[in-house]
Amino acid sequence: MGPRTPYGRGQSWPEREDSYLDEGLTAEQVDHWVQSAAVLHSNGDGLDIAVKDGRIVGVRGRSVDRVNRGRVDPKDLFGWQANASPDRLTTPLIRRDGRLVEADWDTAMDRIVAHTKALLNDHGPSSIGFYTSGQLFIEEYYTQAVIAHGAIGTNHVDGNTRLCTATAAEALKESFGCDGQPGSYTDVDHCDAVALYGHNVAETQTVLWMRMLDRLAGTDPPAIVCVDPRPTRVAQHATVHLAPLPGTNVALMNGLLHQILAHDWVDHAYVDAHTVGYDELAKRVAEFPPERVARICDIAPKQLCAAAEILGTADRLLSTVLQGFYQSHQATAAAVQVNNVHLVRGMLGKPGCGILQMNGQPTAENTRECGADGDLAGFRNWANDSHIEDLARLWNLDPMQIPHYAPPTHCMQMLRYAEEGSLRMLWVTATNPAVSLPELERIRRILSQDRLFLVVQDIFLTESAALADVVLPAAAWAEKTGTFTNADRTVHISEKAVDPPGQARSDLDIFLDFAQRMGFRDADGQPLPPWRTPEAAFEAWKQCSAGRPCDYTGLSYDKLRGGSGIQWPCNSENPDGTERLYADGNFWAQPDYCEAYGKDLITGAPLEPTEYRAMNPAGRAIIKAAEYVPPHEPPSPDYPYVLITGRTVYHFHTRTKTGRAPQLNAAAPQVWLEISETDSRRAGIEEGDFVEVSTPRGCVMAAARITGIRPGVVFLPFHYGYWDTPPNPASGAHHRAANELTLTDWDPVSKQPIFKTAAATLRRVGGGRRPAPAPTNTASAPVAVAAGTAGSP
Repeated sequence: MGPRTPYGRGQSWPEREDSYLDEGLTAEQVDHWVQSAAVLHSNGDGLDIAVKDGRIVGVRGRSVDRVNRGRVDPKDLFGWQANASPDRLTTPLIRRDGRLVEADWDTAMDRIVAHTKALLNDHGPSSIGFYTSGQLFIEEYYTQAVIAHGAIGTNHVDGNTRLCTATAAEALKESFGCDGQPGSYTDVDHCDAVALYGHNVAETQTVLWMRMLDRLAGTDPPAIVCVDPRPTRVAQHATVHLAPLPGTNVALMNGLLHQILAHDWVDHAYVDAHTVGYDELAKRVAEFPPERVARICDIAPKQLCAAAEILGTADRLLSTVLQGFYQSHQATAAAVQVNNVHLVRGMLGKPGCGILQMNGQPTAENTRECGADGDLAGFRNWANDSHIEDLARLWNLDPMQIPHYAPPTHCMQMLRYAEEGSLRMLWVTATNPAVSLPELERIRRILSQDRLFLVVQDIFLTESAALADVVLPAAAWAEKTGTFTNADRTVHISEKAVDPPGQARSDLDIFLDFAQRMGFRDADGQPLPPWRTPEAAFEAWKQCSAGRPCDYTGLSYDKLRGGSGIQWPCNSENPDGTERLYADGNFWAQPDYCEAYGKDLITGAPLEPTEYRAMNPAGRAIIKAAEYVPPHEPPSPDYPYVLITGRTVYHFHTRTKTGRAPQLNAAAPQVWLEISETDSRRAGIEEGDFVEVSTPRGCVMAAARITGIRPGVVFLPFHYGYWDTPPNPASGAHHRAANELTLTDWDPVSKQPIFKTAAATLRRVGGGRRPAPAPTNTASAPVAVAAGTAGSP
């Protein structure tokens, strides 16, 4: 995490410029530096890219940037090396006689266009689906949304943000009527308490953790409440560490709220003036006294009470939430209860009083804003006819061309449609579902169907690309220009630094080429989309965002160049951006303006507009109570452990990039299994032993790492696919992907898949000759550090 730069409450975070250059190079030898931002996590750190002789040779942090003040995450320090990997895709590939062979762009695109036209003619728009990423740019997402929702008219559009940030969006809609993070990273500078719910910030957003560490090292350090079953670095710094049994988060949150209400740590004036639903919450949480919660969650009642006291008595509370809450069967219900803590305490819109329902990917916020995750562009409400008409005017289309007959189709449902045969074409962009989705044997079977025409657009031949009918070589970060927005609404520009290899093209150019070949036209016969450059696409997006919560109209490429990123909404009223939302107690929840009318937190059934108007006619924040429901697949005598999956600081998603960076690969080269000392003794497992982990869906082989994880829970990192990186299909490195084991199930509200509660069993296969290949300076640190372990400090 680098050297500490301590600072006190209310002070500015000091600058510290991190950098890494190719060995032997100095900053003076760099030809030029190009402005950009980080793309291997969601923090949105401002970066400069070092270029020499037409190639990337390093990065440095932008000390002027509000997000990172010059610091750089370890993935970003080294991950750029993947751009120059020798196995980059450089030419289109098409499947011929069962094999992928090289082709030119005309041949590849003509094949896609022919299939698209045939499907539209024979089966209609619903036979076509798009599955995108959290790593493209605003300009590319918006272009894809116009093509998919407008030109084609399909409702089957989603992103792999469904796996990481769908619950963040849904929880914000449920509480505030609209997406958009209320808080700001600068709340770390002002708070006297930080609560992190299922958020291992030390490994997922390391620069944000650096900011927290510097506050802890300064005067007036904040108290820390950590909710995580693993002994993360956050847990080690926590004032109170709660390690509940996975799948019990709603019970835990109801217990915390029970204590807050029972002790009357409530801002009743704020609740009365700005919210609806308090009485229902009070009735619900009264059923969750500490003793009941302790039994459900398997924690000590006094720990629950100690955590509640911090939350209830803090003057300024910052809360963050991530995958530990999001990837569960009651994901949205649990995340909404975090919002409820802030609503009953009146802690919104003031310095140090923020909520960050975090993202997992660098541009996940933009999939939601632009409509590339299935929602409609500009945070418009699919169930509000006036919003559809507004979007139709922007795109110059008949409103009936834009699908709004039902909620947008989430990715797991799209795959079910493909499995059943109604979805015949799937276009996958910059993601690797053959490793990242649950129950991988089923996913591979679906993607391999002859009747499914699979297009994969990526920078490497991933496990998913290897199954495709057409593979399109895309330009990577630093090889194109565009903008993107981080988890606290900060917008950055990323300039093109180098040319893409071979025939690779930017995702924007590929989408526009497809639209042109398809002959898409608006109501006046003009090309749809009409733009041809990134900046023109950004200007079109600004028009789409005008008057909506995510208003970009005050931004431009020129305004984003040279300085810091800027937070939306940025418009004539807020020309320098907006640090925090809801400072005046007014919310984007008015029935005619809100993005969503909400859902039942148990069933996921959408509320009717009339129900919402009756419940919330004045557009207040909504305090929404939730009953606790046990996990769908609890432990049993045959499967006595709870399996959870997650990340390590050294890798991003399926290691497509980080596995090709030597330093990052060396730090965490292979999959491992974390198990507690208690469970390892019972099972006769020692550090480094080879263990078979099984669930009702499959098995994985991994080396055991004995950690301080809570008993009854085992952990697998999800990054490792069934190929090595770079790919070597003949290596025999199969059955190491954690998602061979996870189940096909999802939260009923956000539709986010469940990666945190699978029942598992273990079998020792053989002794290991060395410690597990897991880092020792992260949550995977062994109980007893062994020399030579990967990732040792």
